[in-house]
Amino acid sequence: MPDQPSPALQLADRDDPPTIELGPPLPDPAAPTYPYPAPGPGEPPGPVYVVGDVHGYLDELRAELHHQGLIDADGHWSAGRARIWFLGDFTDRGPDGIGVIDLVMQLAAEAAAAGGYCRALMGNHELLFLGAHKYGDEPVQSTAGTASFLAAWRLNGGQQNDLDRLEAHHISWLSRLPAIGLEDGHLLLHSDTTAYLEYGESIPDVNDAVHGVLADGGVDEWWDCFRRFTKRFAFRGDAGPTAVHELLDTYGGSRIVHGHSPIPYLTGAVHADDGQPPHIPGPYVYADDLAVAMDGGVTMEGRLLVARLPI
Repeated sequence: MPDQPSPALQLADRDDPPTIELGPPLPDPAAPTYPYPAPGPGEPPGPVYVVGDVHGYLDELRAELHHQGLIDADGHWSAGRARIWFLGDFTDRGPDGIGVIDLVMQLAAEAAAAGGYCRALMGNHELLFLGAHKYGDEPVQSTAGTASFLAAWRLNGGQQNDLDRLEAHHISWLSRLPAIGLEDGHLLLHSDTTAYLEYGESIPDVNDAVHGVLADGGVDEWWDCFRRFTKRFAFRGDAGPTAVHELLDTYGGSRIVHGHSPIPYLTGAVHADDGQPPHIPGPYVYADDLAVAMDGGVTMEGRLLVARLPI
């Protein structure tokens, strides 16, 4: 399998797009933080589920959550005390990123009322989407010259319909998402990269550092954060288990669960010569069984994955 992804994936990771004009910015957020309550005294937590990259595919998300018994036919929480983690990348490429965000926020409230919870991580596309809103076509210095958040967002599948519907409460909620989490021995990340180590030696430190960038870091620091979390493939190959151990030894857990890199690129299935969509039977376990990939490649005719842990 080649070390580099196909031209299509390389395009998605470019950091030298042209600048494009943006209209007036949206209002500053003022919404409260979403609560993530812990189980009450003596109440055992429910099972843990993880959801891979959604990228605006709202219908597919609803169908898979319903298939797993996590929502009912009307799209409401039906999982009781279950715990669900979304691994980030709600928007871009698919048709209804804002609809996805609205659903996750709704499920977070409904899960809390039922004694469970629905949590989410910040992916690189959240950083990109929020950056496109905040900075528009303001120039940033990239490794390949001058770029802009808006141009990069559009190049990476940004949907104008999502930007037009982005409201203050969406911005507030997205801006407060953690970059990293730990659940029942599973270290949860969006990106298969060791870049998290550059932001702190504990989970709270990493999350605080990323939130600090979004609060007052400036356009260049925000861009640098986005670029770091766009890196991928750190856990594959001979050096992969070592990279995984470095993260586990630092942040805890016995296995990493991540999104970001589509499974067809990790397995080489995307390079099949028969012209058929990649076959994704489920999550991909690799790196000496230390890592689980959850991006089923829904944007490339793969699957939107929802799985119960442990796998």
